[in-house]
Amino acid sequence: MSTIRLLVGLGNPGPEYLQTRHNAGFWLVDAFAQRHGLSLQPETKFFGTTARLQKGAWDLRMLQPMTFMNRSGKAVGALANFYKIQPEEILVAYDELDLPPGVAKFKSGGGSGGHNGIKDITAALGSPDFHRLRIGIGHPGHKSKVTGYVLGKAPATEQQLMDDTIAQACQSIEVLLDQGLLAAQQQLHSFKAQRD
Repeated sequence: MSTIRLLVGLGNPGPEYLQTRHNAGFWLVDAFAQRHGLSLQPETKFFGTTARLQKGAWDLRMLQPMTFMNRSGKAVGALANFYKIQPEEILVAYDELDLPPGVAKFKSGGGSGGHNGIKDITAALGSPDFHRLRIGIGHPGHKSKVTGYVLGKAPATEQQLMDDTIAQACQSIEVLLDQGLLAAQQQLHSFKAQRD
C-alpha cells in the first residue's frame, strides 16, 4: 500500500481568483489544513504555500502552487524532488468539469482530461502515475464557455454542494492515509451531497 506523502491543491493565486471554480483544489487543501489546525505558509523554494501534518503514522506535506494553474508542475516538481517523493505518493486535488457540483472522485494515473494543471504536473514529474481527487464543478455546456466558467464564481447553491463535498473529501483523505485508496474510494464515491 503506497502512502500519500504530498497533498497538492490546484488553483490560481490572488484575491480575484479566490472564489472561482478553478480554485477548488485550493479550497480542499485549505479545508484539510484547517481540520488539523494548520495554516499554509509561503515557501519560496517550492513556489507555493506549504504545511506539514505529522500525526501518528501520517507524515503529509501540503502544497498550493502559487505559479498559476498552467505552471503547477514547477512547484510540485520542486517539492517532490527535494523530499524524494514519488509520483504514486502524491495526491492532486483539482476542479473537474465532467463531474457535477456535489460529486468528487478519486482516480489514479491516466490522462489530463484537458486540465492544464494536471498536464504540467505530469510533464514535471515525468509520469502520470500520481493520484487525483477530482472535485466536480459542472460544465457550462459548450467548450467555448469553459474559460469564463472555470474562472467564474459558482452560485450559492452550487457552492454549498462543493463545500459539502470538500468536507466529505477531507474525511476520505484521512481514510486514504489510514486504510488505503480502495477504502477511501468506497467512502467518497458513495457520498451524495444534499441537493435542496
